[in-house]
Amino acid sequence: MLVSHLLHPDLSSFAWTVALVLVLMALYNRYGHGLNHIPGPAIASFSDLWRLRQAQKRRPQLTHIKLHEDYGSVVRIGPHSVSVSDPEAVGIIYGLNSGFSKSGFYLVQQTMKNGKRLFTLFTATDEKFHAKLRRAVSNAYAMSTLVQFEQYVDSTTMAFLLQMRTRFADRADQLCNFSTWLQWYAFDVIGELTFSKRLGFLDRGEDVEGIIKSIEEMLDYAAVVGQMPFLDNVFKKNPIRLLLSQYGLIKSNTAMVDFARKRLAERVDSETGILKSSADVSSYVRNDFLSKFLAAHQKDPEFITNDRVLALTTANIFAGSDTTAISLRSVIYFLLKHPHDMENLVRELDEQKKQGYFKRDDGMVDWDEVRELPYLSAVIKESLRCHPAAGLTLERITPPQGVTICGQFIPGGTIVGCSAWVLHRDQKIFGERPAEFRPSRWIEASKEHRRLMENSLFTFGAGARTCIGKNISLLEMYKVVPALLMAFKVGLPDQNSEWKLHNAWFVKQSEFYVKLESRSPSPRV
Repeated sequence: MLVSHLLHPDLSSFAWTVALVLVLMALYNRYGHGLNHIPGPAIASFSDLWRLRQAQKRRPQLTHIKLHEDYGSVVRIGPHSVSVSDPEAVGIIYGLNSGFSKSGFYLVQQTMKNGKRLFTLFTATDEKFHAKLRRAVSNAYAMSTLVQFEQYVDSTTMAFLLQMRTRFADRADQLCNFSTWLQWYAFDVIGELTFSKRLGFLDRGEDVEGIIKSIEEMLDYAAVVGQMPFLDNVFKKNPIRLLLSQYGLIKSNTAMVDFARKRLAERVDSETGILKSSADVSSYVRNDFLSKFLAAHQKDPEFITNDRVLALTTANIFAGSDTTAISLRSVIYFLLKHPHDMENLVRELDEQKKQGYFKRDDGMVDWDEVRELPYLSAVIKESLRCHPAAGLTLERITPPQGVTICGQFIPGGTIVGCSAWVLHRDQKIFGERPAEFRPSRWIEASKEHRRLMENSLFTFGAGARTCIGKNISLLEMYKVVPALLMAFKVGLPDQNSEWKLHNAWFVKQSEFYVKLESRSPSPRV
């Protein structure tokens, strides 16, 4: 009888047992994490599947905005996850030495080489490691360093304008897909800055080696799986898969890693496969990012290993292209949707040129000539406010002792974070109609209030984890936007034209088409 029962188990009993376990897990999720006092949608408290499903719909930023409108400044969005909308909480969560660490969400985005994880400033969750790595390379990203690279940004900008003029300008039958071309532009700029040469996106007019497609696929995966990070250890980073990759039996390298390795080939010893010694660094024609990473390798080879140099260059390609392209699309799109603001900005640029403040005759502008232009600055800040690149909460884990935020105690080990899409809707900070694109809010504000708004922008994060590539994006935007608008009259095919948005961690825009009409002679290239 017993043998018969073991060979032919009662499936209904098994099903009931599974159901009971799932119910108990759901009840523990809801009541076992000390978050019952935090309001939010009830279904979200039972399982992270609710968060996963919201990410899968590709518009979670809208869900987060609505949740805070309905429930207030602190909202429970998972069994042990909380979203916060109060700007004053940013200093608590992201401040220096706050005791908060990054969540497992970021581990999902870690790039792989031969079955081993490559740790970068973005994906590292160990705060001491992050601080040490940032100290080693931060000088390379300082604006005082980047302005030395202006001529290389100009080189790519002129190549971009030449492509616009050759392919699209003054041709009624040719619309330009700005979604794509601005992405290619951003890729080629970071190529110039990192490897001393464009990567070929603009010159060839194509996605080189399909790298953009591969990044989009990775982000699609990470944005969803990152809501339940343990799934990554099942799907892509399970021990068996990583072991097989280490022995070369399967390939698990992230596409970005392979892409960066090919670009590094010119500075790799073909026999040993090791990056050339830093003694060779001085012989490089240009002091690009890679040269600076190699110099850091020479200074501390045990910490800045060859693999870490690879990780840094990979991160440059990834972070330096998507976020800048998203921000550039936003600037142009919002201006086209608000013709009055476009007129004001073009008038400011034309006046500067007429008065002789733009001294160059090649169509380019220098950083020092434009970085304090009132309307240009207002437009860029407002675009970064209205359409920040990251579309999910920047997750952190509360320290063991817990923390009180907005009058609510949140236990230790809880995932907590803010979303720029939510913070930037705060009327106390950004004034009336915060959902609208209105650059004048930056012009009309008092000096003190303008500084408050600037300090409240969360587009690049905050605190020690502020995006290290922030200055690269700002340098590109402040230079290419004036050059583009002085060279062309840009228009939508129809004023009712709308772009499409896709939130896969970054809120990327597609189907953004423009028409171009020449305003000035072709710049020298």
